[in-house]
Amino acid sequence: MSKFEYVKLADAIAADITKGTLRPGDRLPPQRNFAYDRGIAVSTASRVYTELLRRGLVVGEVGRGTFISGDIKREVEALSEPRDARIDFEVNYPLLPQQWAMIAKSLAGLERVDALESALRVSTSTGTKSARNAAVAYLARKDFTPQAEQIVFTANGKQSLAAALAALVPTGGRCGVEALTYPYVKSIAARLGVTLVPIPMDEFGARPDAIQKAHREAHLSALYLQPIIQNPLGVTMNPTRRADIMRVAEKLDLTIIEDAVYGFLADDTPLAALGPDRCIVIDSLSKKVAPGLALGILVTPPHLRESVMSAVRTGGWIASGHALASGQRLMADGTVAELTRLKRIDAARRQQTAARLLAGYQIAADARSYHLWLTLPPHWRSQTFVAAAARRGIALTPSSTFAIAHGHAPNAVRLALAPPSLEQLDSGLRTLVSLLGTKEEDFDSTE
Repeated sequence: MSKFEYVKLADAIAADITKGTLRPGDRLPPQRNFAYDRGIAVSTASRVYTELLRRGLVVGEVGRGTFISGDIKREVEALSEPRDARIDFEVNYPLLPQQWAMIAKSLAGLERVDALESALRVSTSTGTKSARNAAVAYLARKDFTPQAEQIVFTANGKQSLAAALAALVPTGGRCGVEALTYPYVKSIAARLGVTLVPIPMDEFGARPDAIQKAHREAHLSALYLQPIIQNPLGVTMNPTRRADIMRVAEKLDLTIIEDAVYGFLADDTPLAALGPDRCIVIDSLSKKVAPGLALGILVTPPHLRESVMSAVRTGGWIASGHALASGQRLMADGTVAELTRLKRIDAARRQQTAARLLAGYQIAADARSYHLWLTLPPHWRSQTFVAAAARRGIALTPSSTFAIAHGHAPNAVRLALAPPSLEQLDSGLRTLVSLLGTKEEDFDSTE
């Protein structure tokens, strides 16, 4: 069959989706049945399905089959704009009732004329010396102490990720990422013209052998990894895995973009402590403090600092002077450190509640984290379960949102535990447990 003919078959299915003949959640027949019904070879049917996956029109769920997808773009956008849900298990920003008074106290006086005169001037990618020193003091650990000259600022963590990618990976280049990862790296990479190569994982994170294989086959320019409390799986690399990853990066001459945004919840050693010249660390204040007070921080190796600064300037990602002044105060006076301590307690408490209520179901989580990964029973599919929860006023994130490769999403959902109140957390989890016990067919026929 010519390329035109198999593409024509894919176009016909796409047309059925547009007309509504095929709807989100509908299951396509197995490829062998599809081939038999149309009188084509099974290999040709595989090419049709691959084309549909490439276009994002279908999703494959391991052990379940191939299904018409929802709006892929909406899945990504939903993470940044909370839906009108009664209970939000989707957008993960931890906020404590007592934090507002703490922040107000820290920022008192910032409205003074002299303070505003300084804060509202034009800022640069490196901010002020005081802001850099405050960032260094906050980020420093017994095994990791960055220098003030390594600090570069952006307006938020997403911009820090974009700047690091832009500095390391040329247009048309490839970056290795965990097979299930932070969703926004997909849209950022697409806008930069960067191809993401999924790296298989195990219980300790990205596999070193898989990184070597990906580099042999795709010639990677960099790696993007979350070594501490990975999103969405909650995996934290143990010391052996961190050492193995650094050895591979050194051998292949790869720079690692180390996402440390959730690292504030743990005391584990960052990769940068093992290879400071091999890692760009990205961090942010949005989860430590509040989403409305975002400030992105990059710790750059000296030889990459100018490239990162150039990327920040070119992208228009320079943090405002007011955000720098606010972040400096919050870090320097210990407010961020105290919020970190309180949020660690809060996260552990929420994980304990989730573990108790979801006992008997397969979950993956770090006991210190604000999210968990719930593998669904065989009678549920990820997207249908999300839809069923939404009808009960609960927002969840399907596994396909985190999958780098179309058609390789496990049958699971991520639960963000930070947004609900403790009462809502208990109520929402009980509702989900009740829903897990029903059948997908019951939902389809009665909802």
